[in-house]
Amino acid sequence: MPTTTAAQKRAQAKVDYDAFLAGCPSRQLLDRISDKWVALILAALGSDGPLRRGADGVGGPRSMRYSELSRRLAGVSQKMLTQTLRSLERDGLVTRTVTPTVPVTVTYELTDLGLSLHHVMRGIKAWAEAHMGEVLANCEEYDNRTA
Repeated sequence: MPTTTAAQKRAQAKVDYDAFLAGCPSRQLLDRISDKWVALILAALGSDGPLRRGADGVGGPRSMRYSELSRRLAGVSQKMLTQTLRSLERDGLVTRTVTPTVPVTVTYELTDLGLSLHHVMRGIKAWAEAHMGEVLANCEEYDNRTA
């Protein structure tokens, strides 16, 4: 029986990934990246917010300190922000850089992998913002119809 290298195993796993299967790791990844805080952290680090926008309405990716992210993401708890940043770092989507200053400076930045996901999430965020009025109108119509 021929042995397979780690690279061959990874290549075969890519072919075998199917999010419709309960045990597929891609399902766990989809669950993680569909979280609202993940989407908002990616948007903030990708500078899609109203701050620092360029002429085209979109700024470039940049690093942010924890406190800056916390202020930018209204409503996120310290625990949730910490957990989300840790999971993004573990998945290789965000890098955490510690600078030995007094006090210690910690910044977060998108990796190339995180930036590729950010481009996808930017479209979803833009769609949600553009179609929110229609969705709210549909919800109201549905609620009136079923009441």
